[in-house]
Amino acid sequence: MPKASLRDIRKRIASVRSTRQITKAMKMVAAAKLRRAQENILANRPYAAKMLEVLRSLAARTSPDAHPLLYRRDFKRIELVVLTSDRGLCGAFNMNLIQRAERFLAEEKAGAESLSLSFIGRKGRDYFRKKKVTIRQEYVNLYGKVDYALASRIGQDLVQSYVEERVDAIYLLYSEFKSAIQQRVVLEKILPLAADLLKEAGKGKETPPAGPGVAASVDYIYEPSEVEILGKILPMYVEVQVYRALLESVASEFGARMTAMENATQNAGEMIDKLTLIYNKARQAAITKELIEIVSGAEALK
Repeated sequence: MPKASLRDIRKRIASVRSTRQITKAMKMVAAAKLRRAQENILANRPYAAKMLEVLRSLAARTSPDAHPLLYRRDFKRIELVVLTSDRGLCGAFNMNLIQRAERFLAEEKAGAESLSLSFIGRKGRDYFRKKKVTIRQEYVNLYGKVDYALASRIGQDLVQSYVEERVDAIYLLYSEFKSAIQQRVVLEKILPLAADLLKEAGKGKETPPAGPGVAASVDYIYEPSEVEILGKILPMYVEVQVYRALLESVASEFGARMTAMENATQNAGEMIDKLTLIYNKARQAAITKELIEIVSGAEALK
């Protein structure tokens, strides 16, 4: 294979420098968006935590038959909602989620009658579209622009699907933001609510024995009725959890992209240094060769 000419090496160096400028700019943009995404997460987490606390308190005093979202059925029809990004260039962010989704499908395939997928983000949808899976719903081309209206629409769709008994369990798969260099893949069941909420409500607490002199557990007086309150707060809880997952996913995407672009910028710099060294060696060899030819020609004329 012929060696690259000096012109070819110069073109390659210029190309890598241009790429480095692009990756550096993308890193700065991702960093700015990540800062806003972090602020949104910090603003949402206390609200989501407080709503979960209220629901746990309600669930400890509520019968599973009080609302359809508390009904627990055999998990025969399962739906998995996967949150990926619409764009690439964010390292292993999307592939980690896709691999976890594939593992989940393989684990549940034997015991479930049907498995369906819903996607938030184009990358996951495009990957599983080539597979033999049922795609029930998709929300694509969001480009990181999420708000509560979108979460409410998705949450209402999931609630309706569960209430109408089209599915028996709904899982949410997303990337939880830890830091710009660390994101954790999370798989959590959001419907039905009863079992998990009751379990958490009673965690670390012993049931007081019944008998004289022992205070009865505190109960609530519902106004309006228990059914109306649960009918409002349970779907809202699902919407809030979807919104929290969307915010976590967006922040994780920007963090992964910022890290990937920083690594790409560093790699481009290292490649420029190597190409510059190769260019200087080739240029020095060409100069030495010309000098030898000049000296040889002068000697031949004597």
